[in-house]
Amino acid sequence: FAGSRMLQGLLIQEGFKVGRLHVATLMKRMGIEALYRRPNTSKPAPGHKVYPYLLRKLPITRPNQVWAMDIT
Repeated sequence: FAGSRMLQGLLIQEGFKVGRLHVATLMKRMGIEALYRRPNTSKPAPGHKVYPYLLRKLPITRPNQVWAMDIT
């Protein structure tokens, strides 16, 4: 669960003089990464309605045939 900042502090307490970026480089070489919760932005909320894409099979052949709007 420790990241490069925490590991740097632990190493300094043990008597090793080392910088945080060097610790991060060594972590990458050894394949170590900190464990932390990541956002689940790709998971849809239960009960959330999925709206259909109405223009999927519509052939757009001329200008101003289709207009779109986004309110997000």
